Amino acid sequence: MGIKTYKEEFAGKPLFVELGRLAGQANGSCRVQYGDTTVLVTATMSAHAKDADYFPLTVDYEEKYYAAGKIKGSKWIKRETRPSDEAILSARLIDRALRPRFDHNIRNEVQVVATMLSFDGVNDPDIPALFGASLALMISDIPFDGPVSACRVGRVNGKLVFNPTYQERQQSDFDIVVAGTDKKINMIEAGANIIPEKEIVEAAAKAHKELSTLIKLQIKIAGDLATKKQELAVSKRDGALAKVVGDFVEPKLEKVLYTPHKQEYIEGLRRIQNELTEYVTAQYTDHPELNKKLKEAGLIFEEEIDRIVHKNILEGEKRPDGRKIDEIRDISAEVGILPHSHGVGLFNRGTTQALTILTLAAPGMEQWVETMEIELTKKRFMHHYLFPPFSVGETGRMGGAGRREIGHGALAERALEPLIPSKDEFPYTIRVVSEILSSNGSSSMASVCGSSLALMDGGVPIKTAAAGIAMGLMFESPSPEASDGQVKKYKILTDIQGPEDHHGDMDLKVAGTKDGVTAMQMDVKIDGIDEEILEKALAQARKARLEILEHMSKAIAEPRKELSQFAPRVKIIKIDPDKIRTVIGPQGKMINEIIEKTGVEIDIEQDGSVFITSDSPEGMEKAIKWIETITYEAKPGDEFDGKVTRLMDFGAFVEFMPGQEGMVHVSEISSEHIRRPSDVLKIGQTVHVRVKQIDELGRINLTMR
Repeated sequence: MGIKTYKEEFAGKPLFVELGRLAGQANGSCRVQYGDTTVLVTATMSAHAKDADYFPLTVDYEEKYYAAGKIKGSKWIKRETRPSDEAILSARLIDRALRPRFDHNIRNEVQVVATMLSFDGVNDPDIPALFGASLALMISDIPFDGPVSACRVGRVNGKLVFNPTYQERQQSDFDIVVAGTDKKINMIEAGANIIPEKEIVEAAAKAHKELSTLIKLQIKIAGDLATKKQELAVSKRDGALAKVVGDFVEPKLEKVLYTPHKQEYIEGLRRIQNELTEYVTAQYTDHPELNKKLKEAGLIFEEEIDRIVHKNILEGEKRPDGRKIDEIRDISAEVGILPHSHGVGLFNRGTTQALTILTLAAPGMEQWVETMEIELTKKRFMHHYLFPPFSVGETGRMGGAGRREIGHGALAERALEPLIPSKDEFPYTIRVVSEILSSNGSSSMASVCGSSLALMDGGVPIKTAAAGIAMGLMFESPSPEASDGQVKKYKILTDIQGPEDHHGDMDLKVAGTKDGVTAMQMDVKIDGIDEEILEKALAQARKARLEILEHMSKAIAEPRKELSQFAPRVKIIKIDPDKIRTVIGPQGKMINEIIEKTGVEIDIEQDGSVFITSDSPEGMEKAIKWIETITYEAKPGDEFDGKVTRLMDFGAFVEFMPGQEGMVHVSEISSEHIRRPSDVLKIGQTVHVRVKQIDELGRINLTMR
């Protein structure tokens, strides 16, 4: 294939696509340029199927510092290493839009890699990267039921802005990314500044309409190339085996799936699986491919669970734990359960349990963040989410956060961010850590609730409480539309868990306050949903959120008036910016002396704000007095006790405040005549002086008379 180029206008900006120049050995590749942001996206598939019981799709988002004309700031490591959290979140964004469009019976490994080649600092690479990922798959020989695309939408001064610049996003009421096909929305990622659900739905619907331009472009390009898709050896369902498995497990599953306790549910499923293995083995003892039959029986077993869960919810609104479709599991909330802490929240919803611990620290403990997109900056509020294997009754590796933990932590952080007071109101670095101690669905939303409790318990003056809920969906069939165009039956579920989460068709997480949404994330396993379903799901989520907030208010209704006795105290004093050098001193001598002798932490900003952090009230007061003293602007008439530092023939120099000297003329030393200052004064002698005059050069004249 020779080099081909395509141009299109998308959201008022030029989009350029080039094929055939780069990465020719990938199954599919394209270079996408949006503004001056350029992304190379490749799609590759392994030649042979992997021995796995899942579809092995991997999406990587590769930030390159050269793309932004930067060299990594680390002193020791200049090459790119592990992906930043932002890169991982972008990779997950692309993955979640692509994954529903594959046949999940494929066992060949598929890898999509988006490599940033240039970054203009204006246009975020994630939207063109998602478009490029879908296009690379469309023009490849990899089976893919595309195209999909995405559009970001914000609202600045009441006006919707599609694919806003970074500056516009900072001014926006919300930041919503919508992905999908030409007819359905299949992925949403949103952060909002407490926005009503109706406005979120309207913005998402308009963003979905906007992305249709890129859907049409992909169809045209794929049509021009007309690449033949590979015919993979995807195993077809064995009808006879399916009947054997279905007849055996259906009556057993009907009982086990509706066991209210998770442990009994897990043990029951494990028992049925073992019995099924023995039964199939007996039925196919002499079959030459017994192992293959056993593996396929396991897949059919999962399909039977899926079928039964769907059928019972759709036909009789029968949920595994007996709840109504809009009913929340039992909730409990507690605060302050740990000693010697800055703030603690414990939130339980069913058997999902989140313990969140708050830590407050000095402003200087802010996290430094630098990525390809982000210039070196500071982050003062952090939420971290931890999901140890024991939370689901399993063993596993402990250590650094995986992609899932980073994604869930970022979602909860986004939900809480609009509530955090400004640095001027509350000059602390704030970190909350959510330990998921037990999980049975919606742990990320439980961490929002637990974190809100911990912040209030710690006395952080958040604007209001926040809570989150996970919503599910059951469609009558894998496709939401019948062949005659009639919408199939569906049910929206509140607070999904267990089999509803695993076998459901949608996972919609919604967090917010009593007044509106602060964060939202949606994934589907079907074609997608329309505006009507989204609106209904958000309305049902709001009802649940208000109920959860009511439960939380019984534990703590508002932030405590005082910080924990174990939290450090921070006070802010303002000094003349010209005096910053005085406080720091030569080579930091003065500020280091203050810190050493008072035990405080000191952070100074360019506007003259001085943040003093201390665990000791005495140390705090001593440091404040010290700084106020050395930065004090003397005025005529002020009196001080100072020390003689130098003696000259014409007068004596006296340090009347740390770092500040004035001169006492020989005629001002005494009412009596003195020939030389050394006749009555010694270096180091303490004398009482008064400011007589400050001349136009800022020189201070003192008198002892």
